[in-house]
Amino acid sequence: MGTLALAAKITHVPSMYLSELDGPQKGYRQAAIDGHIEIGRRCRELGVDTIVVFDTHWLVNAGYHINCAPHFKGNYTSNELPHFISNMPFEYDGNTDLGQILAERCRHWGVDTQAHHATSLDPEYGTLVPMRYMNEDRHFRVISVSALCTVHYLDDSARLGWAMREAVEKYYDGTVAFFASGSLSHRFAQNGQAPDYANRIWSPFLETLDHEVVEMWQRGDWQTFCDMLPEYAVKGHGEGFMHDTAMLLGALGWSDYREQAEVITPYFGSSGTGQINAVFPVTPQSGAAIPSAVSSVQPAQHSKQGRL
Repeated sequence: MGTLALAAKITHVPSMYLSELDGPQKGYRQAAIDGHIEIGRRCRELGVDTIVVFDTHWLVNAGYHINCAPHFKGNYTSNELPHFISNMPFEYDGNTDLGQILAERCRHWGVDTQAHHATSLDPEYGTLVPMRYMNEDRHFRVISVSALCTVHYLDDSARLGWAMREAVEKYYDGTVAFFASGSLSHRFAQNGQAPDYANRIWSPFLETLDHEVVEMWQRGDWQTFCDMLPEYAVKGHGEGFMHDTAMLLGALGWSDYREQAEVITPYFGSSGTGQINAVFPVTPQSGAAIPSAVSSVQPAQHSKQGRL
């Protein structure tokens, strides 16, 4: 019935908002903003009605959660970086029906997921920053999915992504985009050193690792990337423990995916972290069951803190 028309891994660095404001940083994130505008333009061309964001700034400690309230409006200040995002206005429309369909199919495939529509919960900036540049006119409806998952396995996140794609294609009458909103390496600069790392990666190791990953994406070596993702999430300081990326690749077929990523905004450093905007072409999937490549995803190893 429905269509997954576009899939992308996107940045949401708060310095994008800061670069709008008068001051020494004005304009220095224009490339990232332009990348969001381009992805939004493509969504419009493809007839997308709803954008589903896997948001690595929505922290959850049990289950997976979907914010599908009918309407979002407010002024957002980041509790993490209030000197970057302060009193940023937002207003978007949600999609309650699709959110409930997504949650039902995830539960059908054994992934504990709840949809929240009668809620005062606002989206986090992993959703709000991209929507600021892609959806200023409220053209798209918006759904946010928790992707900072503290005690979750990557295999469940991959299965969630596949289930959500099935929900769209079999049970939703419309056209949808999926965005993994998060960085690659996410090791912030040490306190007091942030200004020195405004446009840099924290370490040569992480920068080299990120570049290798981007090259894998561009040549379509998903088998290698998927095999290394659990370890990369830990040793590469992946944002949100890379659950957003697992969700996106689950929707695309995991290691069976064969397409080459298209880089829209080239890899860049921000406060020590590695960022990118990249589109992953969507290819048809067949069969009623979750493919073996998705169902056999290995659980990620947890650290002593009980996280990835």
